[in-house]
Amino acid sequence: MPVDFHEVLFPLDVALRGSGGPVRLTEIVTLASGREHRNSRWADSRRRYDAGFGVRSLDALHAVLAFFEERRGRLHGFRYRDRVDWRSGPPSRAPTPTDQPLGLGDGARTAFPLAKTYGGGASAYRRAIAKPVAGSVRVAVAGREIAAFACDPATGLLTLAAAPAPGAAVTAGFAFDVPVRFDTDDLTVNLEAFTAGEIPRIPLVEIVP
Repeated sequence: MPVDFHEVLFPLDVALRGSGGPVRLTEIVTLASGREHRNSRWADSRRRYDAGFGVRSLDALHAVLAFFEERRGRLHGFRYRDRVDWRSGPPSRAPTPTDQPLGLGDGARTAFPLAKTYGGGASAYRRAIAKPVAGSVRVAVAGREIAAFACDPATGLLTLAAAPAPGAAVTAGFAFDVPVRFDTDDLTVNLEAFTAGEIPRIPLVEIVP
């Protein structure tokens, strides 16, 4: 992550009711015959959110305004908790050390970046996880949980105390946040509309390393 990233979490009570998810960019060309040629412009998806749906009181709105000002609008990134996708396994289950494959030992390698795989087979998508929740990471080597490791919560890099034997599977479970920034420098609030039930728009976009 760039140096203009603040390791702070967006107000969790607001994030709980936010909306959003992954976005991809696909070009589709329709030929005269009706057939299509499709091409993905992005190798990775990018998440977008609208946190405005989570603002249910003036106090919550005030907290978001303070957070926005401290981040200087779009200038500084921060952590966002996507409650649909914030664990290495299902959101209803605590992480286990065998949730996600990270790689195989070769007798020398000790560093393994955290990742989460979606789907299976040849079309599975592997997503880099750069913002694990501190203290949530559990690790196993060849199916046995280990405690001798360190994981940087700012980068998601897992470092084992000893290199796994050649062919030994390294797996991990963890909770994680999404690195995002505000996608606007103009946070406009109409209090009359707000009291009538209209929620202000608070767009967020994932920061891609």
